[in-house]
Amino acid sequence: MKLFRYGPRGHEKPALMDAQGRARDLSAVISDITADTLTPAGLQALRALDTSALPEVAPTALGRIGTPWRHTGKFICIGLNYRDHAAETGSPVPQEPILFNKWCAATGPNDPIVLPQGSQKTDWEVELGIVVGSKARYVEPAEALQHVAGYCVVNDVSEREYQMERGGTWDKGKGCDTFGPVGPWLVTPDEVPDVHNLSLWLDVNGKRYQTGSTRTMIFGVAELIAYVSRFVTLQPGDLISTGTPPGVGLGRKPPVFLKPGDTLHLGIDGLGEQRQRVHAWDASLLD
Repeated sequence: MKLFRYGPRGHEKPALMDAQGRARDLSAVISDITADTLTPAGLQALRALDTSALPEVAPTALGRIGTPWRHTGKFICIGLNYRDHAAETGSPVPQEPILFNKWCAATGPNDPIVLPQGSQKTDWEVELGIVVGSKARYVEPAEALQHVAGYCVVNDVSEREYQMERGGTWDKGKGCDTFGPVGPWLVTPDEVPDVHNLSLWLDVNGKRYQTGSTRTMIFGVAELIAYVSRFVTLQPGDLISTGTPPGVGLGRKPPVFLKPGDTLHLGIDGLGEQRQRVHAWDASLLD
């Protein structure tokens, strides 16, 4: 299944894409897509539906696409998880996964990216997201995939000065408002034949900067879930963003960073695409 939500911020409706690629409204079945929807029981109930009987939503009626599920839980990220990305940043290949958090609530896949006040070094990172569907605590890699509700596209927007030049943890450069576009869909594992063979790409102003594949991840999906579950209990609705391939702005010579008016277009095979426009600081775009 491909689950998504559409409509104005705070008033999204639940929906899915049927086998023919048509949007079907789920409002008569569930009030919203929440953590409960992502549990094995919740997903099984949706799989049992006759999707042809659900109201079709015309593409012109979809409007804004929100996050695929309401109230993303913990937003946990993995740093330097592609060897070639570590190399372009001049960093050693990590011996264990690097963990950091995004404090911000996730935003819709096409919502604005708003630069923090005074930001000069905001960067992009297309990433595969793992959506947790059941409680995971000290799980073994062999059992880890049983806890996956689905996968999604994430743009791990990053302010490099805040992340690397201001002391402390990476989190301060990763958790700014609007720095977590997610979606458009949550794609269940049955529609992702090989999560370790997905192409990722990202364009800025029509120019291709990132091209990669999940084949080159250092730590795979099952290993990451197992590892994270040793430090914090994962719950339905939590999101793990698994790192980015090479091609970030920081790695260019000279570096390239985002500025107001820039546009981003990014995607992952089978998981959909995102489009964002970069804005100068404007609090009205945050609410």
